[in-house]
Amino acid sequence: MTQAPRRQAPTVYRIRVAGHLDQHWSAWFGDLRLTRHDDGTTELTGVISDQAQLHGLLTKIRDLGVALISVAVIGPPHGIDHRPGPLDTDAVVDED
Repeated sequence: MTQAPRRQAPTVYRIRVAGHLDQHWSAWFGDLRLTRHDDGTTELTGVISDQAQLHGLLTKIRDLGVALISVAVIGPPHGIDHRPGPLDTDAVVDED
């Protein structure tokens, strides 16, 4: 007898991509927080409810044409502020 697949609990993920994503992409990624790093990468962090949502997010990243660097499971969503917020920066200054 085949077992029914176990439903995944919401989990906090950290996804890093090459390049700096501009603020206007924040809404497109929903509840994920975008953090630009001075090494030229952008980190997307937040709660992802299941594998379907994760795959959808990875499809969006692919469709942007940016290189995926890493996907890491951080843990359960306890104590993580995953609400949408302004673009975070680490030593990045916009020249605009």
